[in-house]
Amino acid sequence: MPGEIPLIGEKFPHMKVQTTIGVIELPEYFKGKWFVLFSHPADFTPVCTTEFVAFAKRYEEFKRLNTELIGLSVDSTFSHIKWIEWIEEKLGVKIPFPVIADPRGFVASKLGLLHAQSATHTVRAVFIVDPNGVIRAILYYPQELGRNMDEILRMVKALQVSDKYGVAIPANWPNNELIRDEVIVPPASTIEEAQERLKKYKCYDWWFCHREVPKEEVEEARRYLKSS
Repeated sequence: MPGEIPLIGEKFPHMKVQTTIGVIELPEYFKGKWFVLFSHPADFTPVCTTEFVAFAKRYEEFKRLNTELIGLSVDSTFSHIKWIEWIEEKLGVKIPFPVIADPRGFVASKLGLLHAQSATHTVRAVFIVDPNGVIRAILYYPQELGRNMDEILRMVKALQVSDKYGVAIPANWPNNELIRDEVIVPPASTIEEAQERLKKYKCYDWWFCHREVPKEEVEEARRYLKSS
């Protein structure tokens, strides 16, 4: 039976995994870095191939954000290696990140990623994990829909901005329809603090105040939206 899905805010479960670069332990292998674990239904499939190429082409952008990538499916190491070789030979793209081999479904089961219709396919999902090994975001996609890697880059950047400045991030940031490239100040917890909010920040009301962050943060986020 598939395991329960780990929750946002929980520690990424400890596991020893076989990958295309050897056996590693998660999340310890990426200690001090963010990492994006993304599962794909199967090797040698068209949508997954386009995704691997897209991730590979943005790998340096992820590294700029102190973020590593790691793939996962219930295929074997042999299958992963042959597929990666095929991508490089036929499409001219080198896959620079490790891929977890999980033919017995142990890892997929522990993360709740075995497909309901078929235990031979992995659910298409994304886990964004911070340097402390805490799961910060989980995304799920249907088998027929490939992911938007620029949005995953934007999410990592936005989470880092949120942590660094103690703010919340509005919809479509940094191109929000109401507050543009500004960020949301956490709501007040006392009457006095609520009144101070109105004096200190730009506000629609005391519970909806916003402020600027350094322009370099905004420009970096905008670049990820244009990295296609």
